[in-house]
Amino acid sequence: MSFKIAFLPGDGVGPEVADAARQVIECVAGRRNLSFEFIERPFGGCAIEQAGHPFPAETKEICLNADAVFLGAVGGPKWDSASIRPESGLLALRKSLDVFANMRPVTVLPGMEHQSPLKSERAEGVDILIVRELTGGVYFGEREEGTEKASDRCAYSKPEVDRVARIAFEAARNRQGKVTSVDKANVMATGRLWRAAVIALHESDYPDVALEHVLVDAMAMKLIQAPSNFDVVLTENMFGDILSDEASVIAGSIGLAPSASLGQTSVGLYEPIHGSAPDIAGQDKANPIGAILSAAMMLRYSFGEDEAAREIENAIDSIVRDGHGTADIGGNDGTCSLARKICQRLGA
Repeated sequence: MSFKIAFLPGDGVGPEVADAARQVIECVAGRRNLSFEFIERPFGGCAIEQAGHPFPAETKEICLNADAVFLGAVGGPKWDSASIRPESGLLALRKSLDVFANMRPVTVLPGMEHQSPLKSERAEGVDILIVRELTGGVYFGEREEGTEKASDRCAYSKPEVDRVARIAFEAARNRQGKVTSVDKANVMATGRLWRAAVIALHESDYPDVALEHVLVDAMAMKLIQAPSNFDVVLTENMFGDILSDEASVIAGSIGLAPSASLGQTSVGLYEPIHGSAPDIAGQDKANPIGAILSAAMMLRYSFGEDEAAREIENAIDSIVRDGHGTADIGGNDGTCSLARKICQRLGA
């Protein structure tokens, strides 16, 4: 089968980790009679420099006509004071694709417990899937800019909550069968709507899945106290952004963390959750595992190639267990050498 991938390396370390992911995808393609066409376009800060906008019209057209979109990273301090920031392109991309559910797995690989900032016994067995609503809430609400007064409006509708909650419940059915819904229902009106909508959907369609509700401030604490107690964590946009970054370090490095942003079609957006890390860009130091695992998620969710995705995940597990990795996880590899070792483990 043949698939078209809109390939957006982006800024900072983005091109390095994206290239590593591309190498691994091509290794798998050769083994499984698959064909991938990578259509590379500028996006983010580099697109501002080339075209004056972080999400140029040509890039948008390619993304809307692709089978999946793969992104490296966006942003950097050189654009912090710019009139238009690279991150605005990312919000526009998510909105254009209508990818409303961001899935961020947090898994402590066997043998990696000692790399976690938590005690090994607390990190052992952690396997969490955070499902974050992606196109609503405060990031997309009405806003008022100002130096004396500013505001950001948080708004959610019941249909917006229903559709992302459904993805969380479906995922839980294929995992440990438990959803933890995170809100701020004791203070926020949107939190009370969120909780009511999740409860109603649970009662009508998913009574077989266990459901609990945790306030976001308590959840920030519980993720550190007992992360292995959680299976699927469902939450709104801003809370999910913060909690998933917090949870990512449990595995030992944010460089290990992948993500998939999904909607109602098979076209998804795939990217590691780390930033552009301009301080190490171009130095062959960036951990490519988050990007490579994002590519595995692309194979699974957009292309239906679950076995190929598992091959990549198993290769990474065995490579890390053998002590290979970049400096952030205690290894001696660079970005390129680690990608080569993963390809070799795949038999390429």
